[in-house]
Amino acid sequence: MESIDGLSPLTRDNKDVPGSGLTIAADRKGGLVVLTVRGSIDILTVPQLADAVREAMSGVPAGLIIDITAVDFLSSAGMAALVTAHENIAPTSRFGVVADGPATARPMRLVGLDETIMMYSSVDDAAADLADERNDPYSA
Repeated sequence: MESIDGLSPLTRDNKDVPGSGLTIAADRKGGLVVLTVRGSIDILTVPQLADAVREAMSGVPAGLIIDITAVDFLSSAGMAALVTAHENIAPTSRFGVVADGPATARPMRLVGLDETIMMYSSVDDAAADLADERNDPYSA
C-alpha cells in the first residue's frame, strides 16, 4: 500500500480524550483508500472516524475500505458510524469493512450488518473484490 500523499500514512491519534486511544491511518491500494483503525470505536471516537472518512472521500476514490481488525471495542455508535459511511459512499463509490474476530465481526454479524455492508476478512480480499468491475453495482 502507498500513502495518500505519497510520503507517509496519515495518522490520527486522539490522545486528548482519556481512554480513547483511536488511531486511524489512511493509505491507498490502487484506486481505493484504506483506513486502518486501531483502538476503540465508541461515542467519543466516532467523530474522529467520521472526519477520517470525509477526508478520505474528498479525493473521490473508486472506493473506501475501513479495516477494523485491530479495533478492540466496537460500540453501537461505531456500528452506526459504519452504516452512515456506507450510506454516504455507496451512491458513488464502493465500500467495504474488514472485520475479523470477536471484537468486530461478531457484533456486526449479530446485528445483521453483514447483510447491509460488505464485510471481508482481509484488506487484500476487500481490495480484490472492490476493484473488480463485475462487482460494481453502479455499472451497466
